[in-house]
Amino acid sequence: MEMVELGGKMLEIDEDGFIQDPDLWDEAVAADLAKTEGVDELGELHWKLVNYLRDYYLEFNMAPMIRKLCKATDLKLKEVYDLFPSGPAKGACKVAGLPKPTGCV
Repeated sequence: MEMVELGGKMLEIDEDGFIQDPDLWDEAVAADLAKTEGVDELGELHWKLVNYLRDYYLEFNMAPMIRKLCKATDLKLKEVYDLFPSGPAKGACKVAGLPKPTGCV
């Protein structure tokens, strides 16, 4: 594991850049993680998606399936990819501070 500075603090990340302790996540960390995914600025829809992912993870200890994510956020899959070009699992979940998903997101 590697230590990097995100959001002004040193955090441990895995080989794909996912933070290892979701409790250390905050909006500043999210903004820095977004830049690693080619998202220079997080807008309202980014935050809607990120906050839904965080809330779902904190309640169920896993990321939601993509169908559930789209339904709950009223975003089409194409819109999710427009917001996070690397996709809901790699991009959105990483920015939300979730562990790397093992299944479909």
